[in-house]
Amino acid sequence: MIEFSIVCLTFILTEFSAWANHKFIMHGFMWYVHSDHHKKDHTSWFERNDLFFLIYAIPSWLCIMFGMMNGYAWYTWVGFGIALYGLAYFFVHDIIIHQRFKILTKSTNLYVLALRRAHKMHHKHIGKEDGESFGMLFIHPKYFLEAKKLRGSVIK
Repeated sequence: MIEFSIVCLTFILTEFSAWANHKFIMHGFMWYVHSDHHKKDHTSWFERNDLFFLIYAIPSWLCIMFGMMNGYAWYTWVGFGIALYGLAYFFVHDIIIHQRFKILTKSTNLYVLALRRAHKMHHKHIGKEDGESFGMLFIHPKYFLEAKKLRGSVIK
């Protein structure tokens, strides 16, 4: 049971870490790497921004590997929590929000519409300054209100 708790807590804390990394690193001194994600004219399916997965993949892998080598130490489960967040990120950000794979494109689910709205507001800023909505899973309630209005116009 403690292992499951560590995985869940790590998953939640990783959302806050991702928010801070996005706001202060990606929109800060690493803007050059992240900036292509804010451009509409991609010349490739891959973006420089895709390299940021290493910020989480490497610590996750190391925690799992060294944790398993040490009898499933507590940090094994931290690694699994980070990996689970990475899987959620891929599904939510790349599939649901940016639709890099053309599935789930016509959802009228309120949470999905709010996610897309929040991310659209994030991307309306082309430069690294004046950004908003840096998180992925936890979004401001105002986007749910906007999505509710949008959903009403989509369903009718």
